[in-house]
Amino acid sequence: MGRGKIEIKKIENSTNRQVTYSKRRNGIFKKAKELTVLCDAKIFLIMLSSTRKYHEYTSPNTTTKKMIDQYLSTLGVDIWSSHYEKMQENLKRLKEINNKLRREIRQRTGEDMSGLNLQELCHLQENISESVAEIREKKYHRIMNQTVTCKKKVKSLEEQHGNLVLDLETKCEEQKYGVVENEGHYNSAVAFANGVHNLYAFRLQPLHPNLQNEGGFGSRDLRLS
Repeated sequence: MGRGKIEIKKIENSTNRQVTYSKRRNGIFKKAKELTVLCDAKIFLIMLSSTRKYHEYTSPNTTTKKMIDQYLSTLGVDIWSSHYEKMQENLKRLKEINNKLRREIRQRTGEDMSGLNLQELCHLQENISESVAEIREKKYHRIMNQTVTCKKKVKSLEEQHGNLVLDLETKCEEQKYGVVENEGHYNSAVAFANGVHNLYAFRLQPLHPNLQNEGGFGSRDLRLS
């Protein structure tokens, strides 16, 4: 008993549709291979599924480019020449733009200005003034950003310095008045605290009058760097 005829219409079920496509595609490729061997034919097949998957078959004795060239030659259509002409036109347009930009650059540096009339010179002057103003604005904006960043860094460093000085004074007070089990460590801490105290006292004392009169450091107090 032969198989019944299948109604030719779109298969609604996506899974069945994909399975049918794979089976029939393989069958067509198999027939193309047989036709190539039996009849020495040149065959080129392209298939795109509903999921945009690409499949092709090309006879072993040819290539895709050769088949397309032979197909276009048979039809009398030469798409490569038209494509080459479009590329040439695009290249010519880009060369003209490049030459124009180079000429404008030379004119802004004071060269190649012999063919300009008064109106073009005025227009060139306006363009240069606008460019200079824009460059100056960007420069000032960048300097301002750098200044703000530097101020933030200086403020952060000052805070760190203040915290370190405060910690140092706190540790000196603790070592001076606190209870220390090790006598050697206690003596070292006391000496260090006394040294820091004397250093701050020396910073607050003014210079000797003789040194001021002899042209020394002047009337300014010595300060820690």
